[in-house]
Amino acid sequence: MKKAFLILLIVISSSSQAFNKKTTSPITSLILKVSLLSEKCSINKLAVQYAIEVYEKLKTSGQLINQRYLTIADFSKPSSEKRLFIIDMEKMEPVLQTLVAHGRNSGTLFAKTFSNKNESYQSSLGFYITGEIYRGKHGMSLQLSGIESGINDNAKQRAIVMHGADYVNEQLIKKQGYIGRSLGCPAVPQNQVKEIIHTIKGASLLYIYAPDNRYTKKSKLINMPSLLG
Repeated sequence: MKKAFLILLIVISSSSQAFNKKTTSPITSLILKVSLLSEKCSINKLAVQYAIEVYEKLKTSGQLINQRYLTIADFSKPSSEKRLFIIDMEKMEPVLQTLVAHGRNSGTLFAKTFSNKNESYQSSLGFYITGEIYRGKHGMSLQLSGIESGINDNAKQRAIVMHGADYVNEQLIKKQGYIGRSLGCPAVPQNQVKEIIHTIKGASLLYIYAPDNRYTKKSKLINMPSLLG
């Protein structure tokens, strides 16, 4: 009798779980993920929403080989804050949070202006797919392909890559209030570049976000209003 009762409980529990999975809509699932990550990481909610939305699209279309990690550079934050987040999408939690530089002509403490033009020395917003590791003038570096036409698709021509830089460090923040700036690359601390690059290499998604209306209107990848108000 007890055995039969236990079997019945297992069947009911399994049915309930299956029902819950079926009745969780994509929008509800997205809202839950955005809320969870925004809370855990303290990332701008719109940055998380757009990043997850596009991550799911590209994952479904087979464009992401390294599907484990999603990287967000939240340029709504000042460069004195750790605003680069690498998120483990299987565990839905951050595995690394660190400093990241913006282009020297994009602003000083905050990145405010953006460009896709050669020699603008500004950052380009939007979505990138990471490539392979190579050794260049900055040492170990990671290729980046901008996938948004007219927004960041000149990344390769502009030699926009992820690399380590001595000017991305806490000591400089204490001295002048902000880290150094790049020629447009999302440069990271020299003592973390190896870990970062090896984690996100091989066709993972990187999203560089800022609250910029021109980008929002121009981007063809993001098409949803804010879900969380």
